[in-house]
Amino acid sequence: MEQARTTISKIFNGEPRSYTRFNLTQNMEGDNSHVEMKLSADLDEEVGGNGVGETHQPNGVHGPYALRKTGRSPMNICFLVSATLLIFIIGYLIGYLVHRKKEEVALSCKLADLPLSPPSVVQRETGAAPLMDWADVKSLLAEQLSADKLEDLGSASHRAGSLGDEALANKVLSRFKAYSMHPWSDEHFVRVQEPDARKPNQVTFKGVTEKQTGFLSYSATGNVTGAILYAYYGRMDDFEMLKDFNMLLSGRVVLVKAGKISFADKVANAARWNVSAVLIYGDTDINELYGHVHLGSGDPYSPGFPSFNHTRFAAVQSSGLPSILAQTISWKLAERIIGSLEGHLPPNKWRDVIRLGDNDVVTVEVNNVLVEKKIHNILGVIKGLVDPDRYIILGAQRDAWGTGFAKSTVGTSVLVELARSISTMVKHGGFRPRRSIVFASWSAGDYGNVGSTEWLEVGIQSNWSITSTILAIWCYPIRTCGYVLWFMCALLFSLSLQPMQMSDAAFPFLAFSGIPSISFRFTGTSDYPYLDTPLDTKEQLSKATSYQVTKLALDAAQVAGQMTLRLVHDYLLSFDLQGYDQLITVYTADITRKVLMLQKTNFMFLFLFLKPVQFQLFVALDKVCRMTPCNRPHGTCPQVERNLLSPYVSPRDSPFRHIFIGSGQHTFKAIVDQLEAFRLQNSVVDVDTFKTELALATWTLQGCANSLAGDVWSLDNEI
Repeated sequence: MEQARTTISKIFNGEPRSYTRFNLTQNMEGDNSHVEMKLSADLDEEVGGNGVGETHQPNGVHGPYALRKTGRSPMNICFLVSATLLIFIIGYLIGYLVHRKKEEVALSCKLADLPLSPPSVVQRETGAAPLMDWADVKSLLAEQLSADKLEDLGSASHRAGSLGDEALANKVLSRFKAYSMHPWSDEHFVRVQEPDARKPNQVTFKGVTEKQTGFLSYSATGNVTGAILYAYYGRMDDFEMLKDFNMLLSGRVVLVKAGKISFADKVANAARWNVSAVLIYGDTDINELYGHVHLGSGDPYSPGFPSFNHTRFAAVQSSGLPSILAQTISWKLAERIIGSLEGHLPPNKWRDVIRLGDNDVVTVEVNNVLVEKKIHNILGVIKGLVDPDRYIILGAQRDAWGTGFAKSTVGTSVLVELARSISTMVKHGGFRPRRSIVFASWSAGDYGNVGSTEWLEVGIQSNWSITSTILAIWCYPIRTCGYVLWFMCALLFSLSLQPMQMSDAAFPFLAFSGIPSISFRFTGTSDYPYLDTPLDTKEQLSKATSYQVTKLALDAAQVAGQMTLRLVHDYLLSFDLQGYDQLITVYTADITRKVLMLQKTNFMFLFLFLKPVQFQLFVALDKVCRMTPCNRPHGTCPQVERNLLSPYVSPRDSPFRHIFIGSGQHTFKAIVDQLEAFRLQNSVVDVDTFKTELALATWTLQGCANSLAGDVWSLDNEI
């Protein structure tokens, strides 16, 4: 051992070192003490041949502070430190490897105890590639959809909240249970208007009073008398044409024809011209016409909030409730009024009448009462295997004023058949959806999409993550959708696009919540005239479709099914934004042109400089549209609709906050209308208000452009 120690000592210092000695001495001139540390080599020089050390001299050459040659150079010290550190690192690594080896051995022992064949579980999709090709998915859907299994879920009467509606809801619920979709009933207590059974609505013309069976929910109530005036379909263009004819509109009772736009739009347009009441009639032989005139959706007495039992929010009404009377009338009464009209000749395109009306007086009496109804939305879910918290909603209206075969029965049957087919594909066909599918059967659709809006308002409060919405609602009008989801229609089918209207059941999802949505319908060469009437029966629809109802219902199921499955199948959702490119370009050009015209005649617009932020958004949209799907930021495109909701207006006052397809002063349509009012020198319009609305709408676009730019660190003054 001594030899090894000596060898190691020579390696580092060149001299042997055996031990050290500590010598504590006291300074004779004071109380301070010091410690002297000497190595054995130092002692050898001090000790004589007999081993006795020389006498200590405080100030001598052998004093405690004398520097002695010991063989310690700076280089030797550096070597000593480096070697010590190296030995420490090597020891640490050896200990770590030994400890890890023990853990691996313990883990191997535990794994050895597990069974070789684990219990079978559903394989979850985690990669970018789908587990089933899209072509195979389409083929599998086509195999499942069957005319023999398409169930007729019609009933004699299933008005929202009635016993017939509840019975049909229970039938849908039982089907969803049979398909193992874990269904549930979403219950709401909503307030709607109904006719007063003791005091019916009536219209008096030339001394003859006729009671009307049909009615318009949410109309103002009371009694008004005024001169009758024909206004064609009640569109804004129709009223402006009457104004060009110098026709007095204020205080008049206008007669309009059903169609082209919703009842609510007709009444709202009439109210803007200070009309006192609106009468609406249908086509020949239609004596009962039903609908609503709320320019909005959901329960108008709890706007922005869901209606639950025993829950009452602040007393507030929707801004979309009309302030004037509205009533539907029979074709017989409309024919008698039209035949008696005198006065100015109508425009050439208005072929239904000979005269527009002069001094013929009509009295309108509306006695609707407000009632509370319990409604049920029935929902079932097929859970996704990768992103189960992202939902695709597939819904259809269940209620109707009467039989409602085209309005709701076919759509409900298609919804249930798709639920059966897709659930079978998942359980037995090997299809594994990435995202979840929610099948929804809505109630109170005829009162203004009340059921779907109430459920949506619950979701907004709960911050649900809804990727997109498809509402497969069968009836005669054209199919409509938001621009972002249109790619799905164009990709799968040859269809035409028209802007979504407020009467579409998907409208609140898009305009209220900013969820990409689509509503589609099949059309014929002529309109189906029996919607919202007791004549909407299976027989009438069969005649209108040349007895092809079953075939067209399966076609509808293919359209809705393929769109739904594509949204839950694809790893990346390739949304198309080109529709907004065109829309922004049109609005930008229109606003710029009108402002330049006003700057020539109105000094208040002289210093209004339009910074073309709209074009900046166009550039951002174009940039994203040109990206390949794999290069798109995850979730960027579906967020476009939500980013186009104005953050500067209250959801209570303006629930449809979408600046392009919403309603209110914050929309670009309203901004263009204000410029037109300036041109017509309408004193009601305020210039400062216009500038504020333009600035807020422009800044909303700015925020959307920023979100499309992607990484926040990439933003610069060009966006």
